[in-house]
Amino acid sequence: MALKVSLTHKTHYNYDRKVSLSPHIIRLRPAPHSRTPIESYSLNIEPKNHFINWQQDPYGNYLARIVFPEKTDKLHIDVELVANMVTINPFDFFVEDYAKEFPFKYNEAVKKELKPYLKIEENSLKLKKFLKEIDLTERPVNDFLVELNQKINEYLDYTVRLEPGVQTCEYTLGKKLGSCRDYAWLFVQVLRHLGLAARFVSGYLVQLTADVESLDGPSGPENDFTDLHAWTEVYIPGAGWIGLDATSGLFAGEGHIPLAC
Repeated sequence: MALKVSLTHKTHYNYDRKVSLSPHIIRLRPAPHSRTPIESYSLNIEPKNHFINWQQDPYGNYLARIVFPEKTDKLHIDVELVANMVTINPFDFFVEDYAKEFPFKYNEAVKKELKPYLKIEENSLKLKKFLKEIDLTERPVNDFLVELNQKINEYLDYTVRLEPGVQTCEYTLGKKLGSCRDYAWLFVQVLRHLGLAARFVSGYLVQLTADVESLDGPSGPENDFTDLHAWTEVYIPGAGWIGLDATSGLFAGEGHIPLAC
């Protein structure tokens, strides 16, 4: 029987005077492609006097566009959701025959649809050097993705960063240090350089304590844990978008709940 997790995410701003709020766009609703079933969801906004329109952007993400007609001394954004943590096998997918072995090339029809996700946006010296260290010998695409995911995980050290934005690949590789979003962005660029469509994903990561201790490895977190997280998705024909979390070196599972890609 799967566990159900109730997640509450509060973002509160309080001001010392009445202020005018510009229209806000909020991406805090689980994306349509979330593999973890979402049984209920609510978004509560204060001040109560506001207008909300639900939209979808060109990538399919849910957007809440909020307009505030009056001045206010607070802005409270409260998300509540219930997720059914049914176990997901991240390798439960089929691959088209022509893509079973890496390297492969997308057929022209698929490549045309994936064009935005193949765009190379960084091409620095350190990135080129890192790419040369990747083993490109022919092998099953699953094996290649596992090895590449683990290579990035082992190459970098993790750090918590409170600064906004994402580091360049040059900086991340030079320091061998980054947060989850830096791991994910580097992975996106590496995959695109290798001819694989990739996209950046932001969402929630839910990690639960194990019922029993592991006999042959880490048992996982000591306490139930939830946080905002970033990872990467790669498009493999037949399988679709596959989540890869270089921060842990694992494939995305039921604990990865995407909000926007």
